[in-house]
Amino acid sequence: MDFSIASIWAHTGLFARCIIFTLGIMSIASLVVMAERMLVFRKTRADSRNFAAKMGAILAKGDLNTAANTNLGKDVGHLGRVINAGLTAYRISPNNKDVAVESVARALERQAQREVQSMKRGLGLLATVGSTAPFVGLLGTTMGIVTAFQLMATSGSGGLGTISAGIAEALITTAFGLLVAIPAVMAYNFLQGWVDARAVDISESSNEFLDVVARHLGGGAHSSHAA
Repeated sequence: MDFSIASIWAHTGLFARCIIFTLGIMSIASLVVMAERMLVFRKTRADSRNFAAKMGAILAKGDLNTAANTNLGKDVGHLGRVINAGLTAYRISPNNKDVAVESVARALERQAQREVQSMKRGLGLLATVGSTAPFVGLLGTTMGIVTAFQLMATSGSGGLGTISAGIAEALITTAFGLLVAIPAVMAYNFLQGWVDARAVDISESSNEFLDVVARHLGGGAHSSHAA
């Protein structure tokens, strides 16, 4: 038997081909998630940086009233959506410092959780592919070995030559399973690390914004914020 990919595929049984097709679908799905998440992350980081540059100049002056009434558009990234939630809560909060600060803090936390959850979308699929693809390939390997020994029993002769085709068919599914799983695991770890880093950025920015709100209210400037 010629042990080329084409020859092995020609001798592959129906069950092994189903396993390979399943792994192929898993691979395509993981690649789509990788590409989509990379594009989304790249855009939201760029939008967040632009928002931080523009809004940071306003907040650096402590002018929350101007910041609350400034519209920087919809493309503000994850950071912009969190800070805008805080500004909205500030704008509608009562003229009580403790209540206002608590209201802003809750708004920031709620939006931060939404943003982190949104960024994690699709990562569960990568984790599933990375953890299950080797076992799917192993299932094909197990059935291939069973088939190989059945052929040996049917032929009534032993030796490696009798079962070599079945073993080759079996091992190709394991190899394919690993080829699908390894990129998925690497992509999951990279993207999860990126999400964790952005979660830290959001937390730091939220705390800095909350400090600005507390100082602003402490100075008695909140009484005119709804004007």
